[in-house]
Amino acid sequence: MKKLALLFAVALISATSLFAQNSKLVNKNGHINFYSHTEVEDITADNFKVVSTLEMSTGAVVFSAPMQSFEFAKSLMQKHYNSPKFLDTKKFPKAKFKGSIVNLAQIDFQTDGVYNAEVKGTLTMHGVTIDVSEKGTIIVAGKSVKVEAKMNITLDDFEIAFKKGKPSTNIAKFVEVTINTEYQKL
Repeated sequence: MKKLALLFAVALISATSLFAQNSKLVNKNGHINFYSHTEVEDITADNFKVVSTLEMSTGAVVFSAPMQSFEFAKSLMQKHYNSPKFLDTKKFPKAKFKGSIVNLAQIDFQTDGVYNAEVKGTLTMHGVTIDVSEKGTIIVAGKSVKVEAKMNITLDDFEIAFKKGKPSTNIAKFVEVTINTEYQKL
């Protein structure tokens, strides 16, 4: 009987250790969309190459977006976006958010449901890092964990702006950013 109890204890410790090791979720094809509205035209772009991690046990989150992977409907928009006069994506190839879920105690990654998440961290883009506090949604369904968020980014905060010419009047001072990613639990 002692051997059975000892065997059970070892199995329980191993399972707990295995869960702790597998609490980090990774996605290599997350989606970020940005949308800018002006009276002249709407601009939208999609990026499906966003790499992100979510540490379920600590609430740590990281999103990294290759800036040249944003795709536009018009090639001229893409050219302006990547140019040294605007985002200079050769010099600043990635945008990165690093933070944590501050209300982690209210999210149960083991129980299906829709959870409101509050995230705080830093967003680095165009060589500038600012503090960010945003709200999002975490949807747990079986082995799937989806993260959805929407935020507004003021371009001036990141020293991004066309100083003159037609593009300066075609781009809003802020853009709406929508983030969608789905992780699979092991």
